[in-house]
Parts: sequence; C-alpha cells; structure tokens
Amino acid sequence: MQSLDINFIYFYLYLLCHTLIVFMHYTLHQLQIFLKIAELQSITKASEALHLTQPAVSIQLKNFQNQFPFPLTEVVGRQLYVTDFGTEIAHAAEKILNEVHAINYKTLAYKGQLSGRLKISIVSTGKYVMPYFLSDFMKMNEGVELIMDVTNKSRVVESLEMNEVDFALVSVLPKKLVVDKVELMQNKLFFIASNSMEIKKGLTRKKLFEKFPLIYREDGSATRAAMESFITQNKFSVKKKMELTSNEAVKQAVLSGLGCSIMPLIGIRNELKNKNLQIVPLKGLPICTSWNLIWLKSKKLSPVSKAYLNFLGSEKDRIINQNFSWINNF
Repeated sequence: MQSLDINFIYFYLYLLCHTLIVFMHYTLHQLQIFLKIAELQSITKASEALHLTQPAVSIQLKNFQNQFPFPLTEVVGRQLYVTDFGTEIAHAAEKILNEVHAINYKTLAYKGQLSGRLKISIVSTGKYVMPYFLSDFMKMNEGVELIMDVTNKSRVVESLEMNEVDFALVSVLPKKLVVDKVELMQNKLFFIASNSMEIKKGLTRKKLFEKFPLIYREDGSATRAAMESFITQNKFSVKKKMELTSNEAVKQAVLSGLGCSIMPLIGIRNELKNKNLQIVPLKGLPICTSWNLIWLKSKKLSPVSKAYLNFLGSEKDRIINQNFSWINNF
C-alpha cells in the first residue's frame, strides 16, 4: 500500500511538472513571488517578505507577465493593484503551490519525518522573543515549514479567531476567546527616554508626563493599552502625544529625542547596553505581564503543532536561561 502511495505521488509530480512545461514556462519561484505581490499589493513589501532585492522581484514579475496576454497588475499613481485576471492567476498559483507542498510533506512523511506547516501570528514586539523558541525546533525538523505573521494585537487575535493560524503570541490574553496557553516568559515595560535627554532627578511623575511629549503605539497595540491604563490610573495629563505604528518606529523616535515612551524591555537591550537609551525610574513601573503562546481550545492540533508543544515543554527553561537571563538585571 505504501509503495502504491509513493508511486502515485511521483506520478502526480511528473504530471504536474509536465503540465507546467507544456503550457507555460513559469517556475514555482515565479508563482511564489507573484502570489506574495498579490497578497501584499506591493513589490517592495513582497521583496522584504521574501528576503529578495526589489530588482530581482521586479524581473521575475516581468518574466511571469510576459507569458500572459492580459495584464496581471496595474499601477495607479504610485499604488500597485492586481487586476481581476491577476487575481484569478494568484488563486491558481496558490493551489499549485499547495499541491507541491503536499507532495513534499507526503514524501517526508513516507520517510518517517515530521512534516507540515506551522502557522504563528505574533504581536510586533514578539519578534524579539518568538524566534528563539523556534530556532532549534526548525533545525530538528527540516520538513516543517514556518509561516509567521508579525502584526499588532488586534490582527493577531483576529487571525486566531478565524482559525488562520495554529498559535498566537500575545502579552495580554484575549477576553472573548476560549484558549489554552503556554506561558513562555516575563514581559516588562519601562518608561524610556533618549540618553541625550536631560531629566532632572526628583521630577515628579505628574510633571514628567506634562513636560515631555509621549510617543504611543497605534490603536490595537497591547503596549498602547498598557501605557494608557497606567496614565489613566494615575490621572496624568499628557503634554503632547504622537502615534507610530510599530515598536521599531517608536524606538527610533525616542532615540532621536522626539519624546519618551513606555516600552517593552525586550526590544531595547542593545540601546541600553550602548547607552543610547535610559530607563527613567517611576513608581508603578515596570508594568509586568507574560508572553503567552495561545491556541483555540476547540482546535484540533496537527502533528506538527503537538510536536512543537512537546518541544516547548522540554526546552522552554533552557531557551530562557540561554537567551533571556539578562532581563533579571532590570
């Protein structure tokens, strides 16, 4: 029976490749690139997501387009749009790539190796945390494909609720969803300022918030929610506030002296070490939460997901001690 299965897989792969060669001269690489362009509506964003140069992506798109009599994309002003025809091709490309992935997974499974996709959505600051808890697992299981989306909390929770991902990494548990969780590690938020900014000792908390502009994350961010809760509870009035849409943008704004912010410690280690940023001690800070890997309680976990949870169960403490022990110094 197993021999029949593997023979069918090889026959299917031959048939698929033969069909592609006869009717078109595009490659799987071109399909992947076009699918990412269609998804992000941008050559620049697609090149970043695929870790390719923008010219390389543009060339592959041009070569792919040359095989069709109708335009796949159009540019209006500076914005790229996928045409109706392009959308149909993108759907077909996704199906082909999914079939190729399925063939790869079946081949690996036949060899007795763990295979499949691991889909995780993480809040933006989680990019400083999650890779360390994935690296060894991915090295141990070469047949596992990782898809990780980095966004804000609202989108993370939405993707989990819509069953688009296996797991989500959050620092604040969603109230409306019934989830299971693995607590990974502690998350600390401090009041941060540029080291070039002179902050007089003895300045009251109230005066501090009134004197210096405050830089916020966007609505939907857990960091923003924690900051606003702290300000509201203490009845502080804010002199001026700015809103930026990523943790990195906030950090760069603070570094430049635009203002101060309440930020997760995990994302500013190097800046503190190099004395570019300073932690301003304030009563009530740091705000302490936990990084939690969560999944829907009702979800039937795949073999890959179960294997990853087993990996975390045995390796979590080692990973924390190896990579995050420095947090205890603050």
